[in-house]
Parts: sequence; C-alpha cells; structure tokens
Amino acid sequence: MGAGVVIVGGGQAGLQLATSLRQGGYGEAIRIIGAEPYAPYQRPPLSKAVLSGEAGVDTVPLRAPAFFADNRLDLVTGRRVEAIDPGARTVTAGADTIAYDHLIVATGADVRKLPVPGAELEGVLYLRGLDDALKLKEALARPRQVVVIGGGFIGLEVAASATKLGSKAVVVEALPRVLARSTAPAMASAIVRRHGEKGVEIKTGAGVSRIEGEGAVSAVVLSDGTKLPADLVVVGIGVVPAAGIAQAAGIATDNGIVVDELLRTSAPGVFAIGDVARFPTRFAPKPVLVESVQNAIDQGKAVAATILGKPKPYDAVPWFWSDQFDMKLQTTGLAFDVEEAVVRGDPDSLAFSVFLLRGGRVIAVDTLNKPADHMIGRRLVTAGTRLSAAEIADPSFDLKQAAADPARG
Repeated sequence: MGAGVVIVGGGQAGLQLATSLRQGGYGEAIRIIGAEPYAPYQRPPLSKAVLSGEAGVDTVPLRAPAFFADNRLDLVTGRRVEAIDPGARTVTAGADTIAYDHLIVATGADVRKLPVPGAELEGVLYLRGLDDALKLKEALARPRQVVVIGGGFIGLEVAASATKLGSKAVVVEALPRVLARSTAPAMASAIVRRHGEKGVEIKTGAGVSRIEGEGAVSAVVLSDGTKLPADLVVVGIGVVPAAGIAQAAGIATDNGIVVDELLRTSAPGVFAIGDVARFPTRFAPKPVLVESVQNAIDQGKAVAATILGKPKPYDAVPWFWSDQFDMKLQTTGLAFDVEEAVVRGDPDSLAFSVFLLRGGRVIAVDTLNKPADHMIGRRLVTAGTRLSAAEIADPSFDLKQAAADPARG
C-alpha cells in the first residue's frame, strides 16, 4: 500500500477530485484536510439562500456524512496544513506529519481586505465562508442601512439579498461600471437598471477613503467627501489566491499557484486546482485564475484522470452564473481583447444575450434569463465558431445550427 492522496482544502474542487478517484477505481488512501469546521459545502448559496434563511448549515453540505465513510474518504475538518515538504513528500498539520504519493493543493482564495481607516470597526463584514454568511444573516435579521463596497457578483448578490430582506442597500464601485471584469457593458447596464428599480442605489467611479464610527460603523466616506450613512458594511472587493503554503515550500507561484496543462505544479507529485490555480488555457492569451464552481469541479475531474493514468490536458470552457432578484445572469468564455459586442434580443425585456467577438469568432457570451442561449454559447465558445454581427442580432438566425457547423470553426 502506498501513501495515497492528500488533498489540502475541503471545498468543491477537493471533494470532486476524491469522488472521481473512487469512481475511477482508485484504491489507496484519500485524505481531505480542511481548515473550516465543516464538511465540504456549496458556496453559491452563501450570498443568497443562506442570507434569506432558505438554506443553512444542514442544507448546504455537498454530501451526506455517510458518503465519506462509504467511500473510504478520511475527512479532517478544522485543521490547517502548515507546511509542505516536496522532497520528503509530506505535509505538516499540527503535530502530525502526513506522507503522500500525490498532493493536491485546493486551498481556494481569501477575501481581499479593504485598506482604509475604520475597516476594523464592528459592523464591517466580508463574505467568503459559511461562518461569514451566518454572521451576515444575523446582521440582516432587522432592516439595515447597508453599504456594499464592490460591484462584482458577490457585492450585487448581497445587495439584492439585503434589499429583499427589507434593508436599504447602496453599492459603491471604484471602477466606472459594475461587473467591469466579468460582463459586457450592455449586460451591466441592464443589471444596474433592474437593481435601481428594486431600490438599490449604485455609485460607480467612487473610491472609499475611510469608514467612520465610534466602536461600530456609522458611515462610509467616499473619496469625493460624500458621506453615506451605514450601520452595516459588506466588503466584496475580490479575493487573493491562498498560495502561501505552496510559495513557502518553493513551489512556483504568480498570484496563484502556477500549473501546466495537466494542473501539475513545479514540484513532482503536487497538483493545484480550483481558485488557487493559475493555469494555461486556449481561451485566454495568458495563464488565468478562474473562480467558479464549474472550474473547481472540472479541474478535480481532470487531476483524478491523471492520477488514474488517463491524463488529458485541461480544456474546459469556463462558465459562471449569478442570481440577483428575478435575474439569472450566465456567462461563458473569457473576454480578452474583445473587438465587438453584439446584442441579441431586447435589453429592456431582461431576457437577452451579448455575444463577444474577436477576429469574427465567438469568445464569450453573457446571457440574462436566456438559458438556451447560454448552453449554445458554451458550444460556440468551445468551437471558436465564426459568426457575423448581423447573424447574431437576427432573432430568426439558428444559433444551434451554426454551433453544429464544422465549417464555421
């Protein structure tokens, strides 16, 4: 018997890897070591269903407790791995030194902290893990004056959830528009309009200079001197890959753990997957980090295949979704060097799509309440399908047929 597989990180990526290994007939030991006190759980509900009370500690786990015993998965929670020794092929967790044949670093990412005076005041919260969500849920149990700092997916989802719970929400975004790194301008405009109709105020091009309060937060002061009353502040300004343990072990990092097309790090026998892994992809001109459930699941499956002796370069098309009020936003592809954005449908209807092109090929698709367009969009992006702006904008044009046409690839 060998030392088996050790997975550092108890999230979606690590659990998928372990599950795929057992499904593929892997017979050696598999140990999952997670820093949080919970078994692997779903993260998407944290900013939505958990805040509303529709989901909680009992409903977000990805698997029932019996699953781990039934599949001989040694799950260790509330434990942090402090060090990796690639030469000895061991990790250190507390007083224990644990050997491995294959090590997978799936440590995810940590919230980016707001570097302004007053950020440490009571009532300034972040949202990354289940404990964060439960704390925020408690804070939103009564109506609040909420300032959300950051106009990305998490910030807008929190603003929507807070509004539905009876609070007044103001979103502050430093960039000229919300969702600037993730969606097309036309899509962002429609989402902003719907938030406004629901009572959310959104301020763009607005930096934060400080947070005020005597012990607890009372206001957020913007760079132009505007003072926003607040008794609750939620910061959602992005994340930082949790790559410190790999960097300390001499494993190559670059704002994330650097991996190759098989998700292997610079250390023999060590892989990295999920939010922490910076990987090469044909969908981008340079290695990227992708923070999504899809990426975590697909990378877990890919590394399992490699360990099982069936390696295949990771080539999954990225996709993501976000639920806000009555809007389901879905994106696929990576919008690098976009040359043309073409709207299909009526943005005022809250059911439309935006196709992003480079060199006449579809490289990304954003959809709002158009799940069929999203599914076809995945196929178009994967194939690099050539489409004209006129074809995309024509509602009678058959996208499905175009996606199946090899001559357009």
